[in-house]
Amino acid sequence: MSAVVALIVGLGNPGPQYEATRHNAGFWFVEQVARQQGEQFRLENKFHAEIAKVVIGANQVWLLKPNTFMNRSGQSVAALARFYKIPLENILVVHDELDLDPGTARLKLGGGHGGHNGLRDIVAQMGGKDFMRLRIGIGHPGNSKQVSDFVLSRAGATEQRAIDESIDRALAVLPQVVSGDFQKAMNDLHTQK
Repeated sequence: MSAVVALIVGLGNPGPQYEATRHNAGFWFVEQVARQQGEQFRLENKFHAEIAKVVIGANQVWLLKPNTFMNRSGQSVAALARFYKIPLENILVVHDELDLDPGTARLKLGGGHGGHNGLRDIVAQMGGKDFMRLRIGIGHPGNSKQVSDFVLSRAGATEQRAIDESIDRALAVLPQVVSGDFQKAMNDLHTQK
């Protein structure tokens, strides 16, 4: 058994101009969690974020959408985690992943930031990298010079459908992740087609 999840962080950029862009896959995930639980996000300035509180299984879980822009995500995560005394190992960070095709979602425990600015700032602000991650595949433009424009643009209809389906599959194993059965959740998610 791994740690129980007390905080789910969805990474993205605030504002309507970014809402439908690939970089906001983390926001899409936590918004779906809130919707399923009948909860609304509310702005909480002391955490530089929109937050919601949900119950998943027997566990109360905070949902966090940083309002700081991607490269300062750690500021928001650290503010809430310190306030509620949530250790690193009880945090799940959901983010877009260039190295996975649209339609693929993967769970991972710890690891580097892989060039993802949101993860980089969380590692820096929290002083460690041993948190759980849910990686939502968005694909790669094929050229590293095009990455910035790619993540800040919309996916095509077919790609978006694949991303949405991967989010649904990840939502199906979320109760296992939250309850601390990370390995089973990982096995179930990674063997789904």
